[in-house]
Amino acid sequence: MKFNYQARTKDGQTQSGVVEASSREAALSILQRYGVYVTFLEEEDVSSFILGRRIKIFERISRKDVVMFSRQLAIMSKSNVPLVEALSSLASQTKNQNFKEKIFAITEEIEGGVPLSQALARYPKIFSSFYVNMIKSGEASGKLSETLNYLADHSEREYEFYSKIIGALIYPAFVLLVFVVVLTLMIVFVIPQVTEVLGASGEELPLITKFVVGISDFFVAWWWLIFASLSVGVILTLRFSKTDQGQKFFDRLFLKLPLLGDFFKKIYLARIAENLTTLISGGLPIAQSLEITGEVVGNDVYKTIIARTRDGVRRGESISSLLLPHPEFFPPLFIQMVVVGERTGQLDSSLLNVVDFYQKEVERSLENLIGLLEPLMIIG
Repeated sequence: MKFNYQARTKDGQTQSGVVEASSREAALSILQRYGVYVTFLEEEDVSSFILGRRIKIFERISRKDVVMFSRQLAIMSKSNVPLVEALSSLASQTKNQNFKEKIFAITEEIEGGVPLSQALARYPKIFSSFYVNMIKSGEASGKLSETLNYLADHSEREYEFYSKIIGALIYPAFVLLVFVVVLTLMIVFVIPQVTEVLGASGEELPLITKFVVGISDFFVAWWWLIFASLSVGVILTLRFSKTDQGQKFFDRLFLKLPLLGDFFKKIYLARIAENLTTLISGGLPIAQSLEITGEVVGNDVYKTIIARTRDGVRRGESISSLLLPHPEFFPPLFIQMVVVGERTGQLDSSLLNVVDFYQKEVERSLENLIGLLEPLMIIG
């Protein structure tokens, strides 16, 4: 809920604005924490509230929003700012209205005695199980400030890594899109006109020209059927991909694609190593770190292998011996670095080297893939 307010500051200045809270009492409490005397407080007009709710649906909370939240909360925690005050300050500074409301709600829960990890767990689409469990570990160990720093560093590295990938793919994707659009326009509009000119000359058309003209005629005559078929195909594929069976099918398919399969594997290996490094460094037991990593890895194949590895670790087996039977998904280099970490008792440090290696490998693979697309991009 949103409330319009007017208030006086300690030095007598008048200020007004809008505050978000679950109730009038909560809004008043938030304003009083800032040391102002509230002279007017009223719920915002219902029509404006409904419009705001509609806008918020389209205001997505991005990875960058979570990165900024993590870093700023870590800085304030390190400076011994009380958690409620730190969250209230972050909520006030946040420009994303959707995220702002979530932070205010989290603040209210903490004021009511709910632990931070439990409050964050109510928003799994924003804060992953990895994030929540790291916070829970920090609360249990009394090292929440250090844990927030780990999370902030982890979130920033992950954000930078995926930003590089997305940034590198934008231009090739745009060129390919333009190429497809231009090709479609040529088939539908240009080729029929050229065909009329050639037909008027009375000359026999070459076989390849007849083939191209045939494709053009088919597109012009049956464009609605092609469009409908593609639309139905996309909808059915998306629905299938959301089922358990479909997710498993596509997760395995992505890892077996020519050229792209190895690229995806490197991304997952970097993610697994990064998450394990952060969790183990944060003080979580190895079995629990594996469990959380499996939940957030984002691929059913790797999730299954990691779940079996977790069970084996609980029986007293080593991670390296459990990953060894899966060389297709965990290369010798990955396993060897795990062996070194297990022998030295510094698994997190050893995995950090794996993170660095595979992130660089992803960047190299991306450059190679773009290099393969360059001829098509030039034609486009």
